[in-house]
Formats: sequence, C-alpha cells, structure tokens
Amino acid sequence: MSSPGNALGRGALDLPPFSLDVEVLNLGTDIKAVGLELLETESREPVRGNKAAQIWSAAFPALAGEEFYVLDFFSHLDRVREFCSTHEIPFRDAAERCLVIPKPTQEQLLDLFTRFESETFGLRVGPAAETPDPAVEGELSKRGLDAYQSAYMRYTFCAVCELEDGWITLLSEKLWPSEVIRRVRPALQPFDVHIARPN
Repeated sequence: MSSPGNALGRGALDLPPFSLDVEVLNLGTDIKAVGLELLETESREPVRGNKAAQIWSAAFPALAGEEFYVLDFFSHLDRVREFCSTHEIPFRDAAERCLVIPKPTQEQLLDLFTRFESETFGLRVGPAAETPDPAVEGELSKRGLDAYQSAYMRYTFCAVCELEDGWITLLSEKLWPSEVIRRVRPALQPFDVHIARPN
C-alpha cells in the first residue's frame, strides 16, 4: 500500500510491474487458440529484453510440464546454428529452412530468447515432438509457422512465438486459458507477474 505523501499516488505500489493476459483467440471455427500477452502493467507496452527472456524461459517449461518439446526456427538459420554451436546447445537441421532445438534447458532458453527476441519462431510440445516430423518440418521450411495450422492437433500444443511483441499464440485442442494459467502461475511467482483473463 502507498503511504501518505507517496509521490506515486494512492494504489500505485499495489500493481505488479508485469501482467500476463491469457485469452481465447478467434482464429476461425476450425482452429482452437489461446493468446498470451506479456505487458508492463502501467504502460501496457510489451515487456522486452532480459526481463522478458527470464519470464518466458520460466513459462515455457511450465507450459510443457513433463512433456517433450522442441523449438523450431525457420529464418536466419546461419545465425541460430552458429549461436547454438558456440553455446553448446544441441540442434538438428530438419529441412532446407528448418532448424530444430530439442528440449533446451531453462538456461539455454534464456540465452536463446535473449539473443533471438526479434525473431519469430515456434514451439511443439507433446509425445509427437520426441521424433522428427518430416511433414511439419518440411512445411515449416516452406510456409513458416502457418504449417502449425494443419499439424497442431497431433501435439499437446504448438506455439507461435513473437517475443519482441510480447505475444505467444498457442494452438491446442487440449489447453484452455484456465489450464494455461494453472501451469504457468507457480513458475511466474518470482517475477511478480499478474496473470489475468481479459473480459
């Protein structure tokens, strides 16, 4: 609570610095999706930089739970390849323009998210992620993350990650906003993030 005479005004200290909005997205009748938006609470601007990388690198393993997951990169692959080699992060070239990073640790996620914040990349989670998926990896190489629209039902979820904009879109038949919140809440407690369902 604010004390009398606090220059920030009444209630200003009650707000956590960051907010994660979790809501159902309408992407068409055949696509089930949940949006996650990480914002600075007061300015409503996307959280960027190291703090965003810390928060997302805690949220991703929490979303995946015990399930296997991979990151999919489909652009600037030379830079991703060089970064992974330098930082001893295992990867595989999955198609002409698709590089897959299998189950990076939280520390590796932090490094990757810090370095490639401005890139759009994907995440696949579930038993199907444990083995190569030539069909979806070939489509990622050709169409980018649009490939997930026809593939996400084979996975627990697929995610389109646009961290610079503070945005992640989960495509899933199995996760809904309340389950997303249940999974990420414990992991985000150390970061003082308010988790909300708008509307």
